[in-house]
Amino acid sequence: MVYEALAQGKLEEIGQLTILKKEVKYKNSRFDIYFETAERKAFIEVKGVTLEQDGVSMFPDAPTTRGTRHMEELIEACQEGYEGYIFFLIQMEGVECVTPNREMDKLFAQTLEKAAKAGVKVMAYDAKVSEGEIVL
Repeated sequence: MVYEALAQGKLEEIGQLTILKKEVKYKNSRFDIYFETAERKAFIEVKGVTLEQDGVSMFPDAPTTRGTRHMEELIEACQEGYEGYIFFLIQMEGVECVTPNREMDKLFAQTLEKAAKAGVKVMAYDAKVSEGEIVL
């Protein structure tokens, strides 16, 4: 769904793409999306958010060593001249915000904060989920 939104130019903050690919390997990770514009090359890792408490959505809903590794490698990609994005796709209605689930996975939360300070861009969009489709 994020890939399709990018292909259709629906994420204005990304800009006009010249290359768009799914599932691109970088070091020990396989990022969900790779794109290029005339000036930039970037990786996007999409994380589906399905946990909510009192209007606050949280990620992850279980410990995720893989998610932490993705954050570390997005930091490395930024240091090598790529842009890195973590894209939280909130898959429920009625939430007010998204936050790292520190109680579930403290290391992921710390690594996400480290990644943001290192230049990884954090994005969050909600989606309308119904039988047969997900709309950004």
